[in-house]
Amino acid sequence: MPSYLLDTTVIIDALNDRQNRKLLLLDLLKQGHLLGCCPINVTEVYAGLRPREEATTEEFLQSLQYYQITWPIARLAGLFKREYRRKGKTLTVSDAIIAAVAIHHKLTLLTDNVRDFPMKELAIYPLPV
Repeated sequence: MPSYLLDTTVIIDALNDRQNRKLLLLDLLKQGHLLGCCPINVTEVYAGLRPREEATTEEFLQSLQYYQITWPIARLAGLFKREYRRKGKTLTVSDAIIAAVAIHHKLTLLTDNVRDFPMKELAIYPLPV
């Protein structure tokens, strides 16, 4: 059964109950899937957090499996940045790290931003709109 790494947009949509993301995540959990996040997600979510949202956000993020950024993951993200820069595509450090976390841990990425993740080795869950 696959496990999923959530992109930050999916986390934000779930927290704000947009695009049925909360329902989608609950369905995946009911099917026995594992949902995860990484330090980039936590950083990006907290960067836009309003004080009144902190408790709910903290509870949600703590409910996810947490994947650290290790040396091999950081290296892979750097290699992605270099490879795609040479191809004329600019990747953000955040997206490169998120992709590297997913690939390293053999996770499927849930994202709305498929074009931000051009890595062939990355499995992406097709999100319903």
